[in-house]
Amino acid sequence: MNALSPRARLAVVLLAVLLLGGGSLGYVLRARQHAEPQRTTADSSFTLAGPRLYYRDSDTGRVAYRPPGPDAASVVGGPSCERFHAAGDTALCLQRLPGLPARADVVVLDRQLRETRRITLPGIPNRARVSASGRMLAWTMFATGDSYATSAFSTRTSILDLNTGYLIKSMEQIPLTIDGARYHAPDINYWGVTFARDDNRFYATASTNGRTYLVEGDLAAWSATALRENVECPSLSPDNSRIAFKKRVSEGTDSPWRLYVLDLRTMTEQPLAESRSVDDQAAWLDDSTVAYALPNADGRTTDLWSVPANGAGTPRLAVPGASSPVAVG
Repeated sequence: MNALSPRARLAVVLLAVLLLGGGSLGYVLRARQHAEPQRTTADSSFTLAGPRLYYRDSDTGRVAYRPPGPDAASVVGGPSCERFHAAGDTALCLQRLPGLPARADVVVLDRQLRETRRITLPGIPNRARVSASGRMLAWTMFATGDSYATSAFSTRTSILDLNTGYLIKSMEQIPLTIDGARYHAPDINYWGVTFARDDNRFYATASTNGRTYLVEGDLAAWSATALRENVECPSLSPDNSRIAFKKRVSEGTDSPWRLYVLDLRTMTEQPLAESRSVDDQAAWLDDSTVAYALPNADGRTTDLWSVPANGAGTPRLAVPGASSPVAVG
């Protein structure tokens, strides 16, 4: 068999490069199309109004709502969001962007769900909260990793004041006190902010040295203080008297958490009737009920469940194929 000439060998190499490059480009384009949000804006008739339960629909990735009533039908028509929350005249939508490294858009929406501000940040969307007035926004991104069940993760939590436009890019800027002393450590992570009604105080989770803490923050005083250990993803009740949270009850990644409610006046905690492991920041539907997402049977999407906040009753399936619940009154 005759050997290929140098020119022929060069032609073969160029052809291979073109074929491989075309295949890679096709893969990238297909991946980009798959990862693009299906709809970045809401339908014109889809707005914030109440009373309704808003949530992210797993089938479409878009925000949907369900009016009150056992036979009420869901309406899908909001923007595509990985995480969603709303209160007052403000909604917060976190949209994951395609490609690497991981990036996301933080989209601020008005009551008509029209975009008023967009911030592009690195990371994977994980938590979103709006204060009751709609003034204060908070979100958490995974900087590395994508699960709280392991120690191999890093988060970045930001707070935005819509009245002043001031953005706290990272909560790690706020001085932290633990056990009465100013605390410094390179491994501090914050996540799961929840705001008090005064738009100044907030609660969040701080993690450092293998421990998690419930932190109470004061924006005006520019301070944060650890209140107690083993509290994750706090959610303040509408009357500001209790916090729903997930508590680690076992080591490892198999069923590590249980839902609890903490009375802020007495600092006593009550386990809720949900015995399954919940990896979510619960949302209060009213002063007596919390909602949360749990993986469904296929393990690829989640369902919304609700349970009484006093430890009694039984969990109830609220919306199948859903996440990011928020009650809008």
